[in-house]
Amino acid sequence: MKTRFIAVLVIFFSLHSCKNETGVSEDISKIPLNLKVLRFDREFAEAKPGDIPKLKQKFPYLFPKQYSDSVWIAKLKDTLQNEIFSEVNSTFPNFDKETADLKLFFKHAVYYFPNYRTPEVVTVISDVDYSNRVILADTLLLIGLDNYLGKDHRFYRGIEQYIAAGLDKTYLISDVASAFGKTKLSFPSDRTFLAQMIYYGKELYLKDKLMPLATDAQKIVYTPDELAWAQVNEEQIWRYFVERELLYSTDNMLAPRFLDPAPFSKFRLELDNESPGRLGRYMGWQIVRAFMNNNDVKLNQLLSLSADEIFKKSNYKPKK
Repeated sequence: MKTRFIAVLVIFFSLHSCKNETGVSEDISKIPLNLKVLRFDREFAEAKPGDIPKLKQKFPYLFPKQYSDSVWIAKLKDTLQNEIFSEVNSTFPNFDKETADLKLFFKHAVYYFPNYRTPEVVTVISDVDYSNRVILADTLLLIGLDNYLGKDHRFYRGIEQYIAAGLDKTYLISDVASAFGKTKLSFPSDRTFLAQMIYYGKELYLKDKLMPLATDAQKIVYTPDELAWAQVNEEQIWRYFVERELLYSTDNMLAPRFLDPAPFSKFRLELDNESPGRLGRYMGWQIVRAFMNNNDVKLNQLLSLSADEIFKKSNYKPKK
């Protein structure tokens, strides 16, 4: 785990009770939580060459030992790095709202997983490494703020539009929740399409419980229009999956068609260009929601249940 974590860091720096008026359970809102947030991006950008040793002592995991101080000093003077920091500082002049959102998220995490140890949060600049914009490892959470400047930012012009659409701070907590979900879920050894759908459905249901004030669009990282399309066409999507006997198929091409990030889902029909990507995840989410509505199961129990059991006991019926 540590080896993988260090490798990713190098990439980062490469050359149930009543609810109150806010909609949050009283039990959750009263949970004491001391969340530590450190703006490394700002500390580094404002540092002088002589400050490097102190930064290395404070953030040792961000300074791989194979790199000499001269590398970091050169980075301080790098024009592009300074421009990135300027844009990040403009988008995040302070981190107050995000800190409050993170604190609420982790209160929910502690409520549902009492043994969970809240991580220290460190904000960084990652050279727009959007594939690793959030890293959660043990008790450390790294957030690359340069991946949340807004979909139309000039830094993202060379990035596929469907990817850039998610590079907005409205999805920051959702990305954190996804990273958290991966620490609680194991990808299924069952390679059926249904098992993979349910896996992502569990991840999204976790977001229902851990970030209840967020919109469904924020949870699945859709635009409001994309979410509306999925909701309106839910019955047709389900009929397509059932009639073509896809649920128990192990065809490895189903993931790129319906589960992986993509500009649209690939039904191989005229409606493809109108559809959002990852509709298999959306459908898995609806099945898991139906299961939890129809069964008395706790959240931590849900995570270990098989996809087949969840599906059969869900009595899922698509919205018409």
